Amino acid sequence: MMLYALLVGVATAWQAASPSSLRRRVIVSSDPNQFGRGPSLQWGGTDTTTSGARKLTEALEEADIERKKAVEEAERRAKWQELEREEKRRKVEYMKNMPDNTPAGSVSEFMFKEGVRETLEKLDYDLVGLKPVKKRVREIAALLVLDKMRRKLGFDTAVPSLHMCFTGAPGTGKTTVAVRMGQILAKMGYCRSGHVVVATRDDLVGQYVGHTAPKTKEVIKQALGGVLLIDEAYYLYNAANDRDYGQESIEILLNFMENNREDLVVVLAGYKDRMERFFSFIPGMNSRIGNHIDFPNYEVDELFEISQVMARDLEYTLAPGASDVFKQYIQRRMQMPFFSNARTVRNAMDRARMNSAIRTFDQAIYGPNPFVTREDLMSIKPEDFQVLLNEALAAPDDAILA
Repeated sequence: MMLYALLVGVATAWQAASPSSLRRRVIVSSDPNQFGRGPSLQWGGTDTTTSGARKLTEALEEADIERKKAVEEAERRAKWQELEREEKRRKVEYMKNMPDNTPAGSVSEFMFKEGVRETLEKLDYDLVGLKPVKKRVREIAALLVLDKMRRKLGFDTAVPSLHMCFTGAPGTGKTTVAVRMGQILAKMGYCRSGHVVVATRDDLVGQYVGHTAPKTKEVIKQALGGVLLIDEAYYLYNAANDRDYGQESIEILLNFMENNREDLVVVLAGYKDRMERFFSFIPGMNSRIGNHIDFPNYEVDELFEISQVMARDLEYTLAPGASDVFKQYIQRRMQMPFFSNARTVRNAMDRARMNSAIRTFDQAIYGPNPFVTREDLMSIKPEDFQVLLNEALAAPDDAILA
């Protein structure tokens, strides 16, 4: 009888909530003999009332299913929490009984095994000077190595903020350091591949409404698992235009930097004064950057050493006297606009190689000896740099040279 009473109550409630055109076809019978035993519902007449009854039944069934799901989810959550508490109790007991002198291994062993030492040595090999930069990279590597040793013994380790800001003039090694940092992070397990994606405002910001978000997300998607290096990042923000699309790109970046720290390292690069101004406008960006590294300009002797490294990699040698002419050229270029440190050196080396090739070619064609020797093919002579120096000396101080 309780079931019948429940059905009567449900039908009555449905009648009250339904339009009169539907309610008038519902008959509540208290005669047990009319439809069976006890009160019953008589659905008669139109398809509309039958459909309404069916929907009511389905809604009740769905509500019951949802209630059961909620109960099951609560039980699973409670069970999971209990397992976590038990795991924590076991860990506390394990750590409490661990002797203080329990060996975790040697730092050298970890650095060699993980390939960190090799990467740091390659950084020394690739980059001339930049002692403060190399020191900071080693400090970050030290934290990562010791964190991994802590995990080996069961200590909790929080993922450090690995987003970085590289400040300095062009050609000071920012991209090279980003590549090496990506390799270190990948070998230490802080990102999947360690590859580097270099982007600028043009790669991230669209030119019309609805264009910026897809562009920014696509670049981030390419960088996931590695490093996203945004060169001249301050161009993302336009203080003179509060409707600039760059703001949308910044907001997307901030979200990914916060929520994908274990799968993406963002490096912002540019001139120091402009980056500081950028951070003053976007404080949320500055708070997410855990490492600020300043790249100083190179000195003349360091730039000459860079030229030697480039020559060595290309299997060239500088003939006696070539270094003096090269240094004079670099000193002159440092007084002119758009000097770009190692990039200017690379351009100078490329042009010197071209001059060497022209000189050797002409001597073989027009000279008395048509044969070219190994030394001819490997040597960059003073006159090959003298062409560049003469051009720079003849140009005004505000001239723009390659």
